[in-house]
Amino acid sequence: MTRLKAISYLSPNLFWLYQEVVQAIARRCDCHIELIGATCDPLEDSLLEHDQIDLAFICGLPLIRHNRIAKQPLEILAVPVMQGDRYQQQPIYFADIVVRADSNFYELGDLAGSRFCYNDRGSNSGYNLIRYRILQYLKSQILPANYQFFQSSQTSGSHQNSLQWIASGLADCAAIDSVVMAAELRQFPELAQSLRVIESIPSPIPPITISSRLYNQLGGEFVKEMRQAILEPDASLQKAMEIAEVSHYTTASINDYAEIGMFYDQAIAANFNISSIE
Repeated sequence: MTRLKAISYLSPNLFWLYQEVVQAIARRCDCHIELIGATCDPLEDSLLEHDQIDLAFICGLPLIRHNRIAKQPLEILAVPVMQGDRYQQQPIYFADIVVRADSNFYELGDLAGSRFCYNDRGSNSGYNLIRYRILQYLKSQILPANYQFFQSSQTSGSHQNSLQWIASGLADCAAIDSVVMAAELRQFPELAQSLRVIESIPSPIPPITISSRLYNQLGGEFVKEMRQAILEPDASLQKAMEIAEVSHYTTASINDYAEIGMFYDQAIAANFNISSIE
């Protein structure tokens, strides 16, 4: 029996859904897939670096950065399309800029001098998108790129922690993956009363990826069946998708994620840090 290794670098509050996805693939392709949760940043993971991962649930930014240096780049197997009007039946998500509901922050400029927290600096939704958005804001205000926008910024370790920090007053704001936040609010609905979104930045949604090595090892037909297991979900996966508010899965190209790399490159080229205290 074919045995594959999968890993999730995404938020643990949807790990159960990723388990359902790999189990659906295993049922259709008659293979065994071991799914583990990552314990480090994907760009620091020796398993990914040495191409020992077959499938990965991964954020768009580390995907782009990994593929720039990888001998065996990751390819996109499928991407989710979330339920809800805001997603417009497109494979996108948002970096929702979140503040306390009772705060005096109502737009991006109001956050100057506030306390920012983020899950990690390698995150697209938690750091990359808001850094680029602030850089563009500074340009519009004719302020230099070395202008320190936030009073301070701290690593919370996860989107869930960032939400708790804001609710409890440990931080003033954060950029949160909209899919992760929706899942967290389904589990803890009382948290919604303490939080407010002041702006949302759209971006291609984190995909399900596979190592390009699999095409040589297993053949194109096997990979096609893996994809069809997600695009044509069986009853078990369909039920999980409904609970997670996933409308359906679709296909995408790595080129669809190029904008994420562009935002990252522009911030690096400008030597832009959102706070002098990190």
